[in-house]
Amino acid sequence: MATNNAEMGKQVLDVLSVVAALGSWLNVFTPIFGLIGATWTVMRIAEMVTGKPFHELIKRKRSEQSEQEKP
Repeated sequence: MATNNAEMGKQVLDVLSVVAALGSWLNVFTPIFGLIGATWTVMRIAEMVTGKPFHELIKRKRSEQSEQEKP
């Protein structure tokens, strides 16, 4: 009976430690996830405003800059 209680206590502590580790991991990475989400939102807004995929907008800007740098 005592070993069952000890094992159950160990399992509860194992679960709590995993939950604590995940919570701490998410707390550290929350600002990074927020930045990724904000960047994605800006990209989607740019696509909606221009009607073009975002990669085409970047490609066009790069080619315009290279043309301006030519003598």
